Amino acid sequence: MKLSGNTIFITGGGSGIGRGLAEAFHKRGNQVIISGRRASHLKATTDANPGMAAIELDITNPASVAAAAGRLIKAYPALNVLINNAGIMQIDNAAEPIDDALLTATLATNLAGPIRMTSALVEHLKTKDDAVIANVSSVLGFVPMAVSAVYSATKAAIHSYTLSQRYMLKNTKVRVLEIAPPWVRTELLNSSEEERAMPLDQFIAETMAVFATDADEILVEQAKPMRANPGPAEHAWVNQFNDLLLSGAKAA
Repeated sequence: MKLSGNTIFITGGGSGIGRGLAEAFHKRGNQVIISGRRASHLKATTDANPGMAAIELDITNPASVAAAAGRLIKAYPALNVLINNAGIMQIDNAAEPIDDALLTATLATNLAGPIRMTSALVEHLKTKDDAVIANVSSVLGFVPMAVSAVYSATKAAIHSYTLSQRYMLKNTKVRVLEIAPPWVRTELLNSSEEERAMPLDQFIAETMAVFATDADEILVEQAKPMRANPGPAEHAWVNQFNDLLLSGAKAA
């Protein structure tokens, strides 16, 4: 992926991985536009990065997605990169009745949101050189975190959707990438101080280095063992990972 001279729209860009990516691309000479529902987070990010722009967006609302896409295309006609980053993660219990509000919100944010956002911008992106759609999944799409089963399932679905999207866009100008982070120190599950999680700045630095390559999957070294797990023997590592997680130990 070209690392400078792009016009990049990042959903969920006011905090965590989204903000980290926004600032990294901003420093490399890209026009970056971030979005989110929390105006205070957007303002804090743009105030800290003069020249960065922001629009409010409720990724769960189809009308908000359509309106945001229209504003983007009109205000930033050079837009050539979409990073679908917005997501939520909550604890659930697949052995008990699932709270419907949790289920609905997670599906709407993590799965329907990226699909709708891409759908609203894909025809525009097809007209641009160096166009990229980057979907943020998670290593939990490959090795699920059992106490956040719905979140893990949405990330597995985003991986599957990305494979289909990449295939369907293979003869266009649009490259489709997948970013599959490991556990990173962000606000998700209050992990900002979690010692077992990867420091955000380290994750962003390694991720940007992989962006500079021709890789379709943007994987830091810490993510690769879990990405490699699916297959006939996957249950053993799923069980081991979740046992380690619940014990408080660090997975190797």
